[in-house]
Amino acid sequence: MRRKATTRTAPAPKSSPVKTAFNYLSVMVLAAVLILGIGIGIAFSSTTITDTRNVASREFIDRAAPNADLCVQYGASAMVMDTRLFVSLNPFNVYVSQPSMRPGCVLRTNSWNLLEDRKLVTNEQVRDCKNRMNTFGFTGDLGTSPEINCVYQNDGAKNFYLTQSGGTPGQTEQF
Repeated sequence: MRRKATTRTAPAPKSSPVKTAFNYLSVMVLAAVLILGIGIGIAFSSTTITDTRNVASREFIDRAAPNADLCVQYGASAMVMDTRLFVSLNPFNVYVSQPSMRPGCVLRTNSWNLLEDRKLVTNEQVRDCKNRMNTFGFTGDLGTSPEINCVYQNDGAKNFYLTQSGGTPGQTEQF
């Protein structure tokens, strides 16, 4: 006679209530730490005061521009860098002075009447600037003593930050 082979299965180990409670407790603690960390990060980033030595955003440059509301509405805020170049011919050398940075504004060509109405530029200056297909830029408050220049938009200077990511500036950025 043959005996039937019987297979016995071992009973499944029972998890103790202490182990289960410990697993749930550790998951809850980790979730609480994660949520607390995110909350603290948001609190720090929203209360951070921008240091005036750190010009890292367009909004900061817009606020620092002379006549900020007028500049943003009729042109673009800008960083103006003044520097001087000295060229000696014998021996040939080029020397550059330390640049000074200050806030400024570049007006759109259709907004020149703001300067004309305030008698800050003459008809001759407007004609000369228009003939060269340029626009006006200024530093200083328009109400007191602004320094106004006819400036040329250099299309040859590409924004390499945009071209590295594959983007190109839109028509709205053109003046």
